[in-house]
Amino acid sequence: MSVCLVVDEMHPSLAALLESIGVAMDYQPHLTAAEVPAALAAQPYEGLVVRSKLRVTASLLAHGPHLRYVARAGAGTDNIDEAAMAAAGVTLLNAPEGNRDAVGEYAVGLLLALLRNIARADHEVRQGQWRREANRGEEIGGKTIGLLGYGHMGRAFARRLSGFSCTVLAHDHNPAVQADAYATLVSLPELQARADVLSLHIPYSAANHHFVNEALLKGFAKPIWVMNTARGEVLDHAALVAALQAGAVRGAALDVLDNEKLNTLTAAQQATFDFLTSAPNVVLSPHVGGWTFESYARINEVLVEKIRAFRAQA
Repeated sequence: MSVCLVVDEMHPSLAALLESIGVAMDYQPHLTAAEVPAALAAQPYEGLVVRSKLRVTASLLAHGPHLRYVARAGAGTDNIDEAAMAAAGVTLLNAPEGNRDAVGEYAVGLLLALLRNIARADHEVRQGQWRREANRGEEIGGKTIGLLGYGHMGRAFARRLSGFSCTVLAHDHNPAVQADAYATLVSLPELQARADVLSLHIPYSAANHHFVNEALLKGFAKPIWVMNTARGEVLDHAALVAALQAGAVRGAALDVLDNEKLNTLTAAQQATFDFLTSAPNVVLSPHVGGWTFESYARINEVLVEKIRAFRAQA
């Protein structure tokens, strides 16, 4: 029987799902990243299942000469060297379909929190302050929501915005991306000219590092709200702080940061983080947009179906 090494915590449904397609699971989530190469070399694994514990590099792949696929339990593949995978003849499988609904719902929640001052108002009431006028908010209806990136996550957000009587624009650099009933595809300059809200849905890559920077933020025709449920590194946080201070950004909702290991922040990152945590028009959460009980199980279902389809092609 084909054997797959799993090195991260997974929903307990995975073993039975893999068994149903003829794959045995060697479940070793206790392994550290440094221990994975030796474990991979210990037997002829056909597959490797990972979350974000380790980087999949050419060096790691060399320890698994029998590997045919690496399955990433989630959407992001920024911890996987896709060029090294291609060179080694190993196929990458991921599961954006598993958590896109969770991200779409969460993005709506962040947008409401941002426009209606929900987090700030909650904090104030807990402190004994009852400030209705100061927390008068704005409605989503009538606004233009600009999506940067229109893949699985952007589409899921756009679909959920369809009931709010707003205009949804999307820009994606991939010419193969198609419009649908929920958003109109536009150029980046048009998105900058029309958007009231900028929501980020692009993957992280070297090319996308700080894609949203000082120049891009200054290119918007009017002050905007900024949301990020993608990857922290696509946004220049220092540029965001400067735009918040200048009033070019009216508020920000960030589910991701450029450095999420808060005990390792550089001096510059700490200064930026201190501003964001003290700003009343900033909403923060710990990278939980796609993290629900439902998505935890659904990711397994998506991955196993993709593994089944991949093996059936052989």
